[in-house]
Amino acid sequence: MTDEEKHKRELADRKFYPAETEAEFDKSHPKQTPQTAHPAYRLAFQDQDFLLREELRPVRFQLELLKPEMLLDEAGVGSTLVVYGSARIPSPEEAEAALERAKNLPDEEKRIAESLVAKSKYYTESYRLARISSDKSIVEDGKRQFVVCSGGGPSIMEAANKGASDAGAESIGLNIILPHEQAPNKYVTPYLALNFHYFALRKMHFLLRARAVAVFPGGFGTFDEFFELLTLIQTGKMKPIPILLFGKEFWTRVIDFDALAEEGTISRKDLDLFRWCETADEAWAHISAFYDLDR
Repeated sequence: MTDEEKHKRELADRKFYPAETEAEFDKSHPKQTPQTAHPAYRLAFQDQDFLLREELRPVRFQLELLKPEMLLDEAGVGSTLVVYGSARIPSPEEAEAALERAKNLPDEEKRIAESLVAKSKYYTESYRLARISSDKSIVEDGKRQFVVCSGGGPSIMEAANKGASDAGAESIGLNIILPHEQAPNKYVTPYLALNFHYFALRKMHFLLRARAVAVFPGGFGTFDEFFELLTLIQTGKMKPIPILLFGKEFWTRVIDFDALAEEGTISRKDLDLFRWCETADEAWAHISAFYDLDR
């Protein structure tokens, strides 16, 4: 019996061509008639106009859930250390130039620039926390744990990816398409640079593998991510994990947590869902204690 005949008789062998092969068949047949040249004749999974139709939104949701999940599984990512924070805080290296640019600005804009520069210390702490986590190289069940994951953008996010990169480790960037130009920072591992259309799916992927979340000073996006995380744990939809809130002076100025408890709209014990931090060492000590890790 020839190899070809044996192949035909294998009971477990796939009897239908995979989609990839069918797509190659389609590509190899020239579209020479009005029928085959018409968009209606395109294979549905290769018809971008069709996939972008309003009615296909549920399919796009599923694809955006599935693709990152599969890629992170294939990359051996077991869990993540997620970093949230501003896209506007300058690095310490950029701080002096930022102050120089602000010299001739109106007083209000100058004050804002100085306020952002004062927060450049958090760029350093984001970098250091990512570096500490990456240096540990923790592996469980054959998968990497506490892989650094940021929003893939500049500032605090860039610092996290840079900290991992400088430790010789890979890191994740979850970018999102916006009307204005944006791109992954250069420290994100290319094959772990993921892009999203839906904010909801992006936020879900931030937390699906999260074993700890560091939250640095930020704006609406950081608030959104932080409060959704608190809500998920407060309501029991998600098991507790370390939430490290960096910058007590900033957060207590922009949010009156005690007032929420005093007003009765949250319980006083809900304020224990997060831990105040100022340094990466404090944050990692809390993570280590929570998971009983060798520091």
